[in-house]
Amino acid sequence: MSTLIEVNPSDSVTSTKTVFTIEEIQKLLPHRYPFLLVDRIIEYVPGQKAVGIKNVSVNEPYFQGHFPGRPIMPGVLIVEAMAQVGGIVLTQLPDVESGLFLFAGIDGVRFRRPVVPGDRLVMTVELLCVKRRRFGKMQARAEVDGQLASEGELMFSLVD
Repeated sequence: MSTLIEVNPSDSVTSTKTVFTIEEIQKLLPHRYPFLLVDRIIEYVPGQKAVGIKNVSVNEPYFQGHFPGRPIMPGVLIVEAMAQVGGIVLTQLPDVESGLFLFAGIDGVRFRRPVVPGDRLVMTVELLCVKRRRFGKMQARAEVDGQLASEGELMFSLVD
């Protein structure tokens, strides 16, 4: 984990901006090719949020069939990519047992624009609450070039 400390001279408050490389992401998440859908974490606030990047490439296997002649990233994979960014936040929470976080629910997810090869998907996932250190709820948002591509609430459950 690479850490950059930024000091704002106007209020003398120090904030930490943390970046996770693909190698560090692979130490935190169990996903692997072709299902690892996060290339880098560009911002991380412990216990609060993470911002991740997915560089969408035409070489990804799902584009062969979704759709020939008009490749569009499947919505379920956009949701999964947002969830993986959320997994970075959840796996780093103090006092949370080790295990595997799985989807427990998906609410209010909407798709606003297609995601296509060449796009850079920027996903911001904020932790809303954690219950009994086993259940989490997050607000997720995915953008391309500052335009909203998808958003919704994701719920997670820790399994042994």
